[in-house]
Amino acid sequence: MRFMMLMIPKGYETAAPGTVPDDTKAVAAMMAYNESLQKAGVLIGCEGLHPPSMGARVSFPGGKPKVVDGPFAEAKEVLGGYWLIDVASRAEAIAWAARCPAGENEVIEVRQVQELADYPTDVQAVAADFPAMQSHLGGKKPA
Repeated sequence: MRFMMLMIPKGYETAAPGTVPDDTKAVAAMMAYNESLQKAGVLIGCEGLHPPSMGARVSFPGGKPKVVDGPFAEAKEVLGGYWLIDVASRAEAIAWAARCPAGENEVIEVRQVQELADYPTDVQAVAADFPAMQSHLGGKKPA
């Protein structure tokens, strides 16, 4: 089962553009945690995210795209990063989240990834090419 562990750092919603972690002890602890996920064979991917002040939101009022640049005044909680893991159960995903060296101002939300098999048969038929599309993504990153 695949799960996303979503890091929600309180206060990040108002972080200035270009804000990145600068506490070497905290970063070292997080790197050790990431390495433990990797050594256990459960880590699929993980990334940190720049603050919302550098982002944009695209909404679709009336079915037409509308772009609003960050920061977002109404944001109460925002994502600071994520891990994608593959484990045997929800309980195991929660156990991994509980081992994270997060600070007092951070929360990790654990969410199971929807698998094609979770959908009704007719929806599975419409999305039958989705697994092949995912396998061709190749994890390419910009230079």
